[in-house]
Amino acid sequence: MPDLAQLAETSRRTFHDRRCRARANLLVAVQGGLAAGLAWWFAADVLHHYRPFFAPISSLIVIGTLVGQRVRRALELVLGVAVGIALGDVLILFIGVGPIQIAVVVILAIIAVVFLGGGALMISQAASSAVLVATLAPPSTGIYFSRFFDALIGGLAGLAVVTILLPLNPLRAVARAADPALRTLSGALMRVHEALGQRQSAWALDALDDLRAGEATQAQFRDILPVGRETVTLAPVRWRSRGELSQYVDAAVHIDRVWRNARVMARRVAYLIEDGEYAPPELVGAVRELAEGVTALRRDLAAGVEPLETRERALTAVRHAGEAYVQVLDLSGNAVVATVRNASTDLLQAAGVGYKEADGLIRRAAPVTRLPRRPVPS
Repeated sequence: MPDLAQLAETSRRTFHDRRCRARANLLVAVQGGLAAGLAWWFAADVLHHYRPFFAPISSLIVIGTLVGQRVRRALELVLGVAVGIALGDVLILFIGVGPIQIAVVVILAIIAVVFLGGGALMISQAASSAVLVATLAPPSTGIYFSRFFDALIGGLAGLAVVTILLPLNPLRAVARAADPALRTLSGALMRVHEALGQRQSAWALDALDDLRAGEATQAQFRDILPVGRETVTLAPVRWRSRGELSQYVDAAVHIDRVWRNARVMARRVAYLIEDGEYAPPELVGAVRELAEGVTALRRDLAAGVEPLETRERALTAVRHAGEAYVQVLDLSGNAVVATVRNASTDLLQAAGVGYKEADGLIRRAAPVTRLPRRPVPS
C-alpha cells in the first residue's frame, strides 16, 4: 500500500509547482485578455465590423507567439492568417463549398504563402484560416474585406499590448531563466571540487549527470535572450533595462563555454581519481574558486553590478592551477589544469573582460611553465 504521507507530500509539491507556473504566466494571460478585448472593441465598435471574431483570434496568435518567438515571426503569422482569410473569401465565393473546393483553397493558400517567402508556421496559419473561412463562415453575398482587416487589426492590437501597454519585464524574465542555469553550473563545479578533495569519482560523475540534465535550463536561458532584446528595443517603458540586460546577453555565449569546460573537467576528474593520480591541494582549490566565481557571477548579474568578484575568483583559480601544474601531475591532472585555464578565460569574458585582456590576465596570473624534459635515451 502506498505511503499516504509520501503521496500527500507529492500532491503538495505538484500543487506548488502548478501554482508557480500559473503565477509566472499570469501576465501573459492578462496580455491575451487585454489584446483580445482591444481588438474586438476596435473592429466592432470603432469600425463597426459585423462579428469580427478574426480580430481577437489574430491578437491571441501574436501573444502566444511572442512568449517564445521573435516579433518578426509573429508578424509572419498574422500575415498568414490575413492571406488565408482573403483567399478563402475570394475563392469560396466563386467556387462554392465542398471537399474539392476546400482542397483547392488550401493548396492555393500554401502556394501563395510560399511565393511570399513565408515559413512553415506562416503556411500553417494561412491554410488553417482558409479552412476556417470555408467551413465555419463562408461568404454568401460578397467578399468580406472586413475579415482581412480584422486579422490585421488583431495582430496590431497584440503587438501594441506586448510592446506598449503591458510589456513583459525582460530583465526579470532573463534573470529568472539564468538563475537555475547558473546555480546548476556552480553546483556541479562545487561537486567536482568535493569529488577531487575526497577522492570520490562517483561524485564527479554525478556532477557530469547534473550538467547533462541541466542542459534544458541552459537552453531556456539562451532562448529567452532574443525576446528580452526585442522587448527593450520596442517597449519604451523597458528602455531603462538595456544596460543590465546587455550584461546577460554578452555573458551568455561565454557561460555556454564554461558549461562545456565543466563537463570536460568532471569527466577528467573522475579519470584522475579512478587511475590513482595525484591531485595537489592547489588543484582542488582551483576548482573551488571556479565554482565560487560562477556563484558570484549569478549574484552580480541579478544585481546589475559589475562582476568584480567573478574576475578575482577566476584569476585566483588560474593561480592555484598554475601552482599545481609545476608539481608532478599525470595526464588527467594536466588536463584539469588546462580546463581550469580555459574555463577561467571564458568566465572572465562573461564578467565583461575582452578576450585579449582576459588572455593577458590569465598569462600574468599563472605563466605557462614547462616541466623539465627527461633526457632522450641515445
